[in-house]
Amino acid sequence: MACVIVVGSQWGDEGKGKVVDLLTERVDGIVRFQGGNNAGHTLVVGGEKFILHLIPSGVLHQNKTCFVGNGVVVDPAVLLGEIDRLAARGVKVGPERLRISERAHLIMPYHAALDLAREKAKGGGAIGTTGRGIGPCYEDKAARVGVRAVDLTEPELLRSKIEANVAEKNFWLANYFHEEPLSAQAIYEQYLGYAKRLAPYISDVSLELERVLAGGGSLLFEGAQGTHLDIDHGTYPYVTSSNPVAGSACCGAGVGVTRLNSVLGLVKAYTTRVGGGPFPTELLDENGRWMQEKGAEFGSTTGRPRRCGWLDGVVVRQAVRLSGITGLCITKLDVLTGLDKLYFCVGYRLPDGGTLEALPASLNKLGQCQPIYEEFEGWREDITGARRYDDLPASCRAYLERLAQFVGAPLTLVSVGPDREATIVLQDVFAA
Repeated sequence: MACVIVVGSQWGDEGKGKVVDLLTERVDGIVRFQGGNNAGHTLVVGGEKFILHLIPSGVLHQNKTCFVGNGVVVDPAVLLGEIDRLAARGVKVGPERLRISERAHLIMPYHAALDLAREKAKGGGAIGTTGRGIGPCYEDKAARVGVRAVDLTEPELLRSKIEANVAEKNFWLANYFHEEPLSAQAIYEQYLGYAKRLAPYISDVSLELERVLAGGGSLLFEGAQGTHLDIDHGTYPYVTSSNPVAGSACCGAGVGVTRLNSVLGLVKAYTTRVGGGPFPTELLDENGRWMQEKGAEFGSTTGRPRRCGWLDGVVVRQAVRLSGITGLCITKLDVLTGLDKLYFCVGYRLPDGGTLEALPASLNKLGQCQPIYEEFEGWREDITGARRYDDLPASCRAYLERLAQFVGAPLTLVSVGPDREATIVLQDVFAA
């Protein structure tokens, strides 16, 4: 029995989908524990690209069960669309393969409407949300007025919740944001339609996970976004509305902390982020454009271009501490091939001459930080065919080893290309 958590160590988009897909062969179930369809996980298998938003990335393995935990906010339309698109490509996702927690909260049309209205009202000060309604859905969850998956099985309760919520949301939409109000009846009828299809998928996921573990099975927990988008520990308010750190797997899936064995932290070989917020190592030069173009740095959910910069060791080291990361998986290393020099951030310098070794909570202070860099030689050899660590150029290995030494976690996996097989395995993540 083993429970392994996969988390992003930066601002998301670290390539978690590929790694979860790779590790799925070793487990019985794959569990998504937070976030919503504001995350996009891209898989490339046999040259075919699959983009997933809610269904866990292990779905391409036919003999595995995928679980969507209570910590996830689910848009039924998106989930059903994802199921249908997979089916059209020969991947059947029936209730025997996909389980949705009865306690998961549902994204409603008024959540998306409020999300878009708020961003529009903020203008240049917008946070940069995806507009999918994730934040407002989590707000309703905390306010104890949310609609849960289990409510789809109780039509009268569903109706009463929708009517109460639409009355309140329409007040804000019409009177504060000057947007069109929504119809409670239309939403109710829409969600009754979703209920007919989704009811067989809804279950007590926490109990089902316990049964897997009690039978000696293993689980892989998949986080969305990245550590520094965590609502508590990230660059607030330019964050997501949930907790992408490893500890969230317990409450977001309904498993005890003593069940967990190891945490794999994904680290892109450079740094990217989407939306607003400070980004100390951001590059607005030819090197940044190189990373964006060679790395195809455009959001799989929104299509937005990602901001790119040098690898920030301070960011990754903080993620190691926050999630108790026991091993590093380096992704997109091949994107750096061809650059003459590489730079690795080991601290921040303040305008008054002081230095910082961790990200400050104050965004004003973080925005003033200048990165302190160490310089490394680049490499020009094609590394996409490397399958052993020693196959990598010496300068490449020096770059990786300095990262591991600086952040205090060992190298476990190194990804040298987008395909499942383009991976170097240094340690068995399930042996931790």
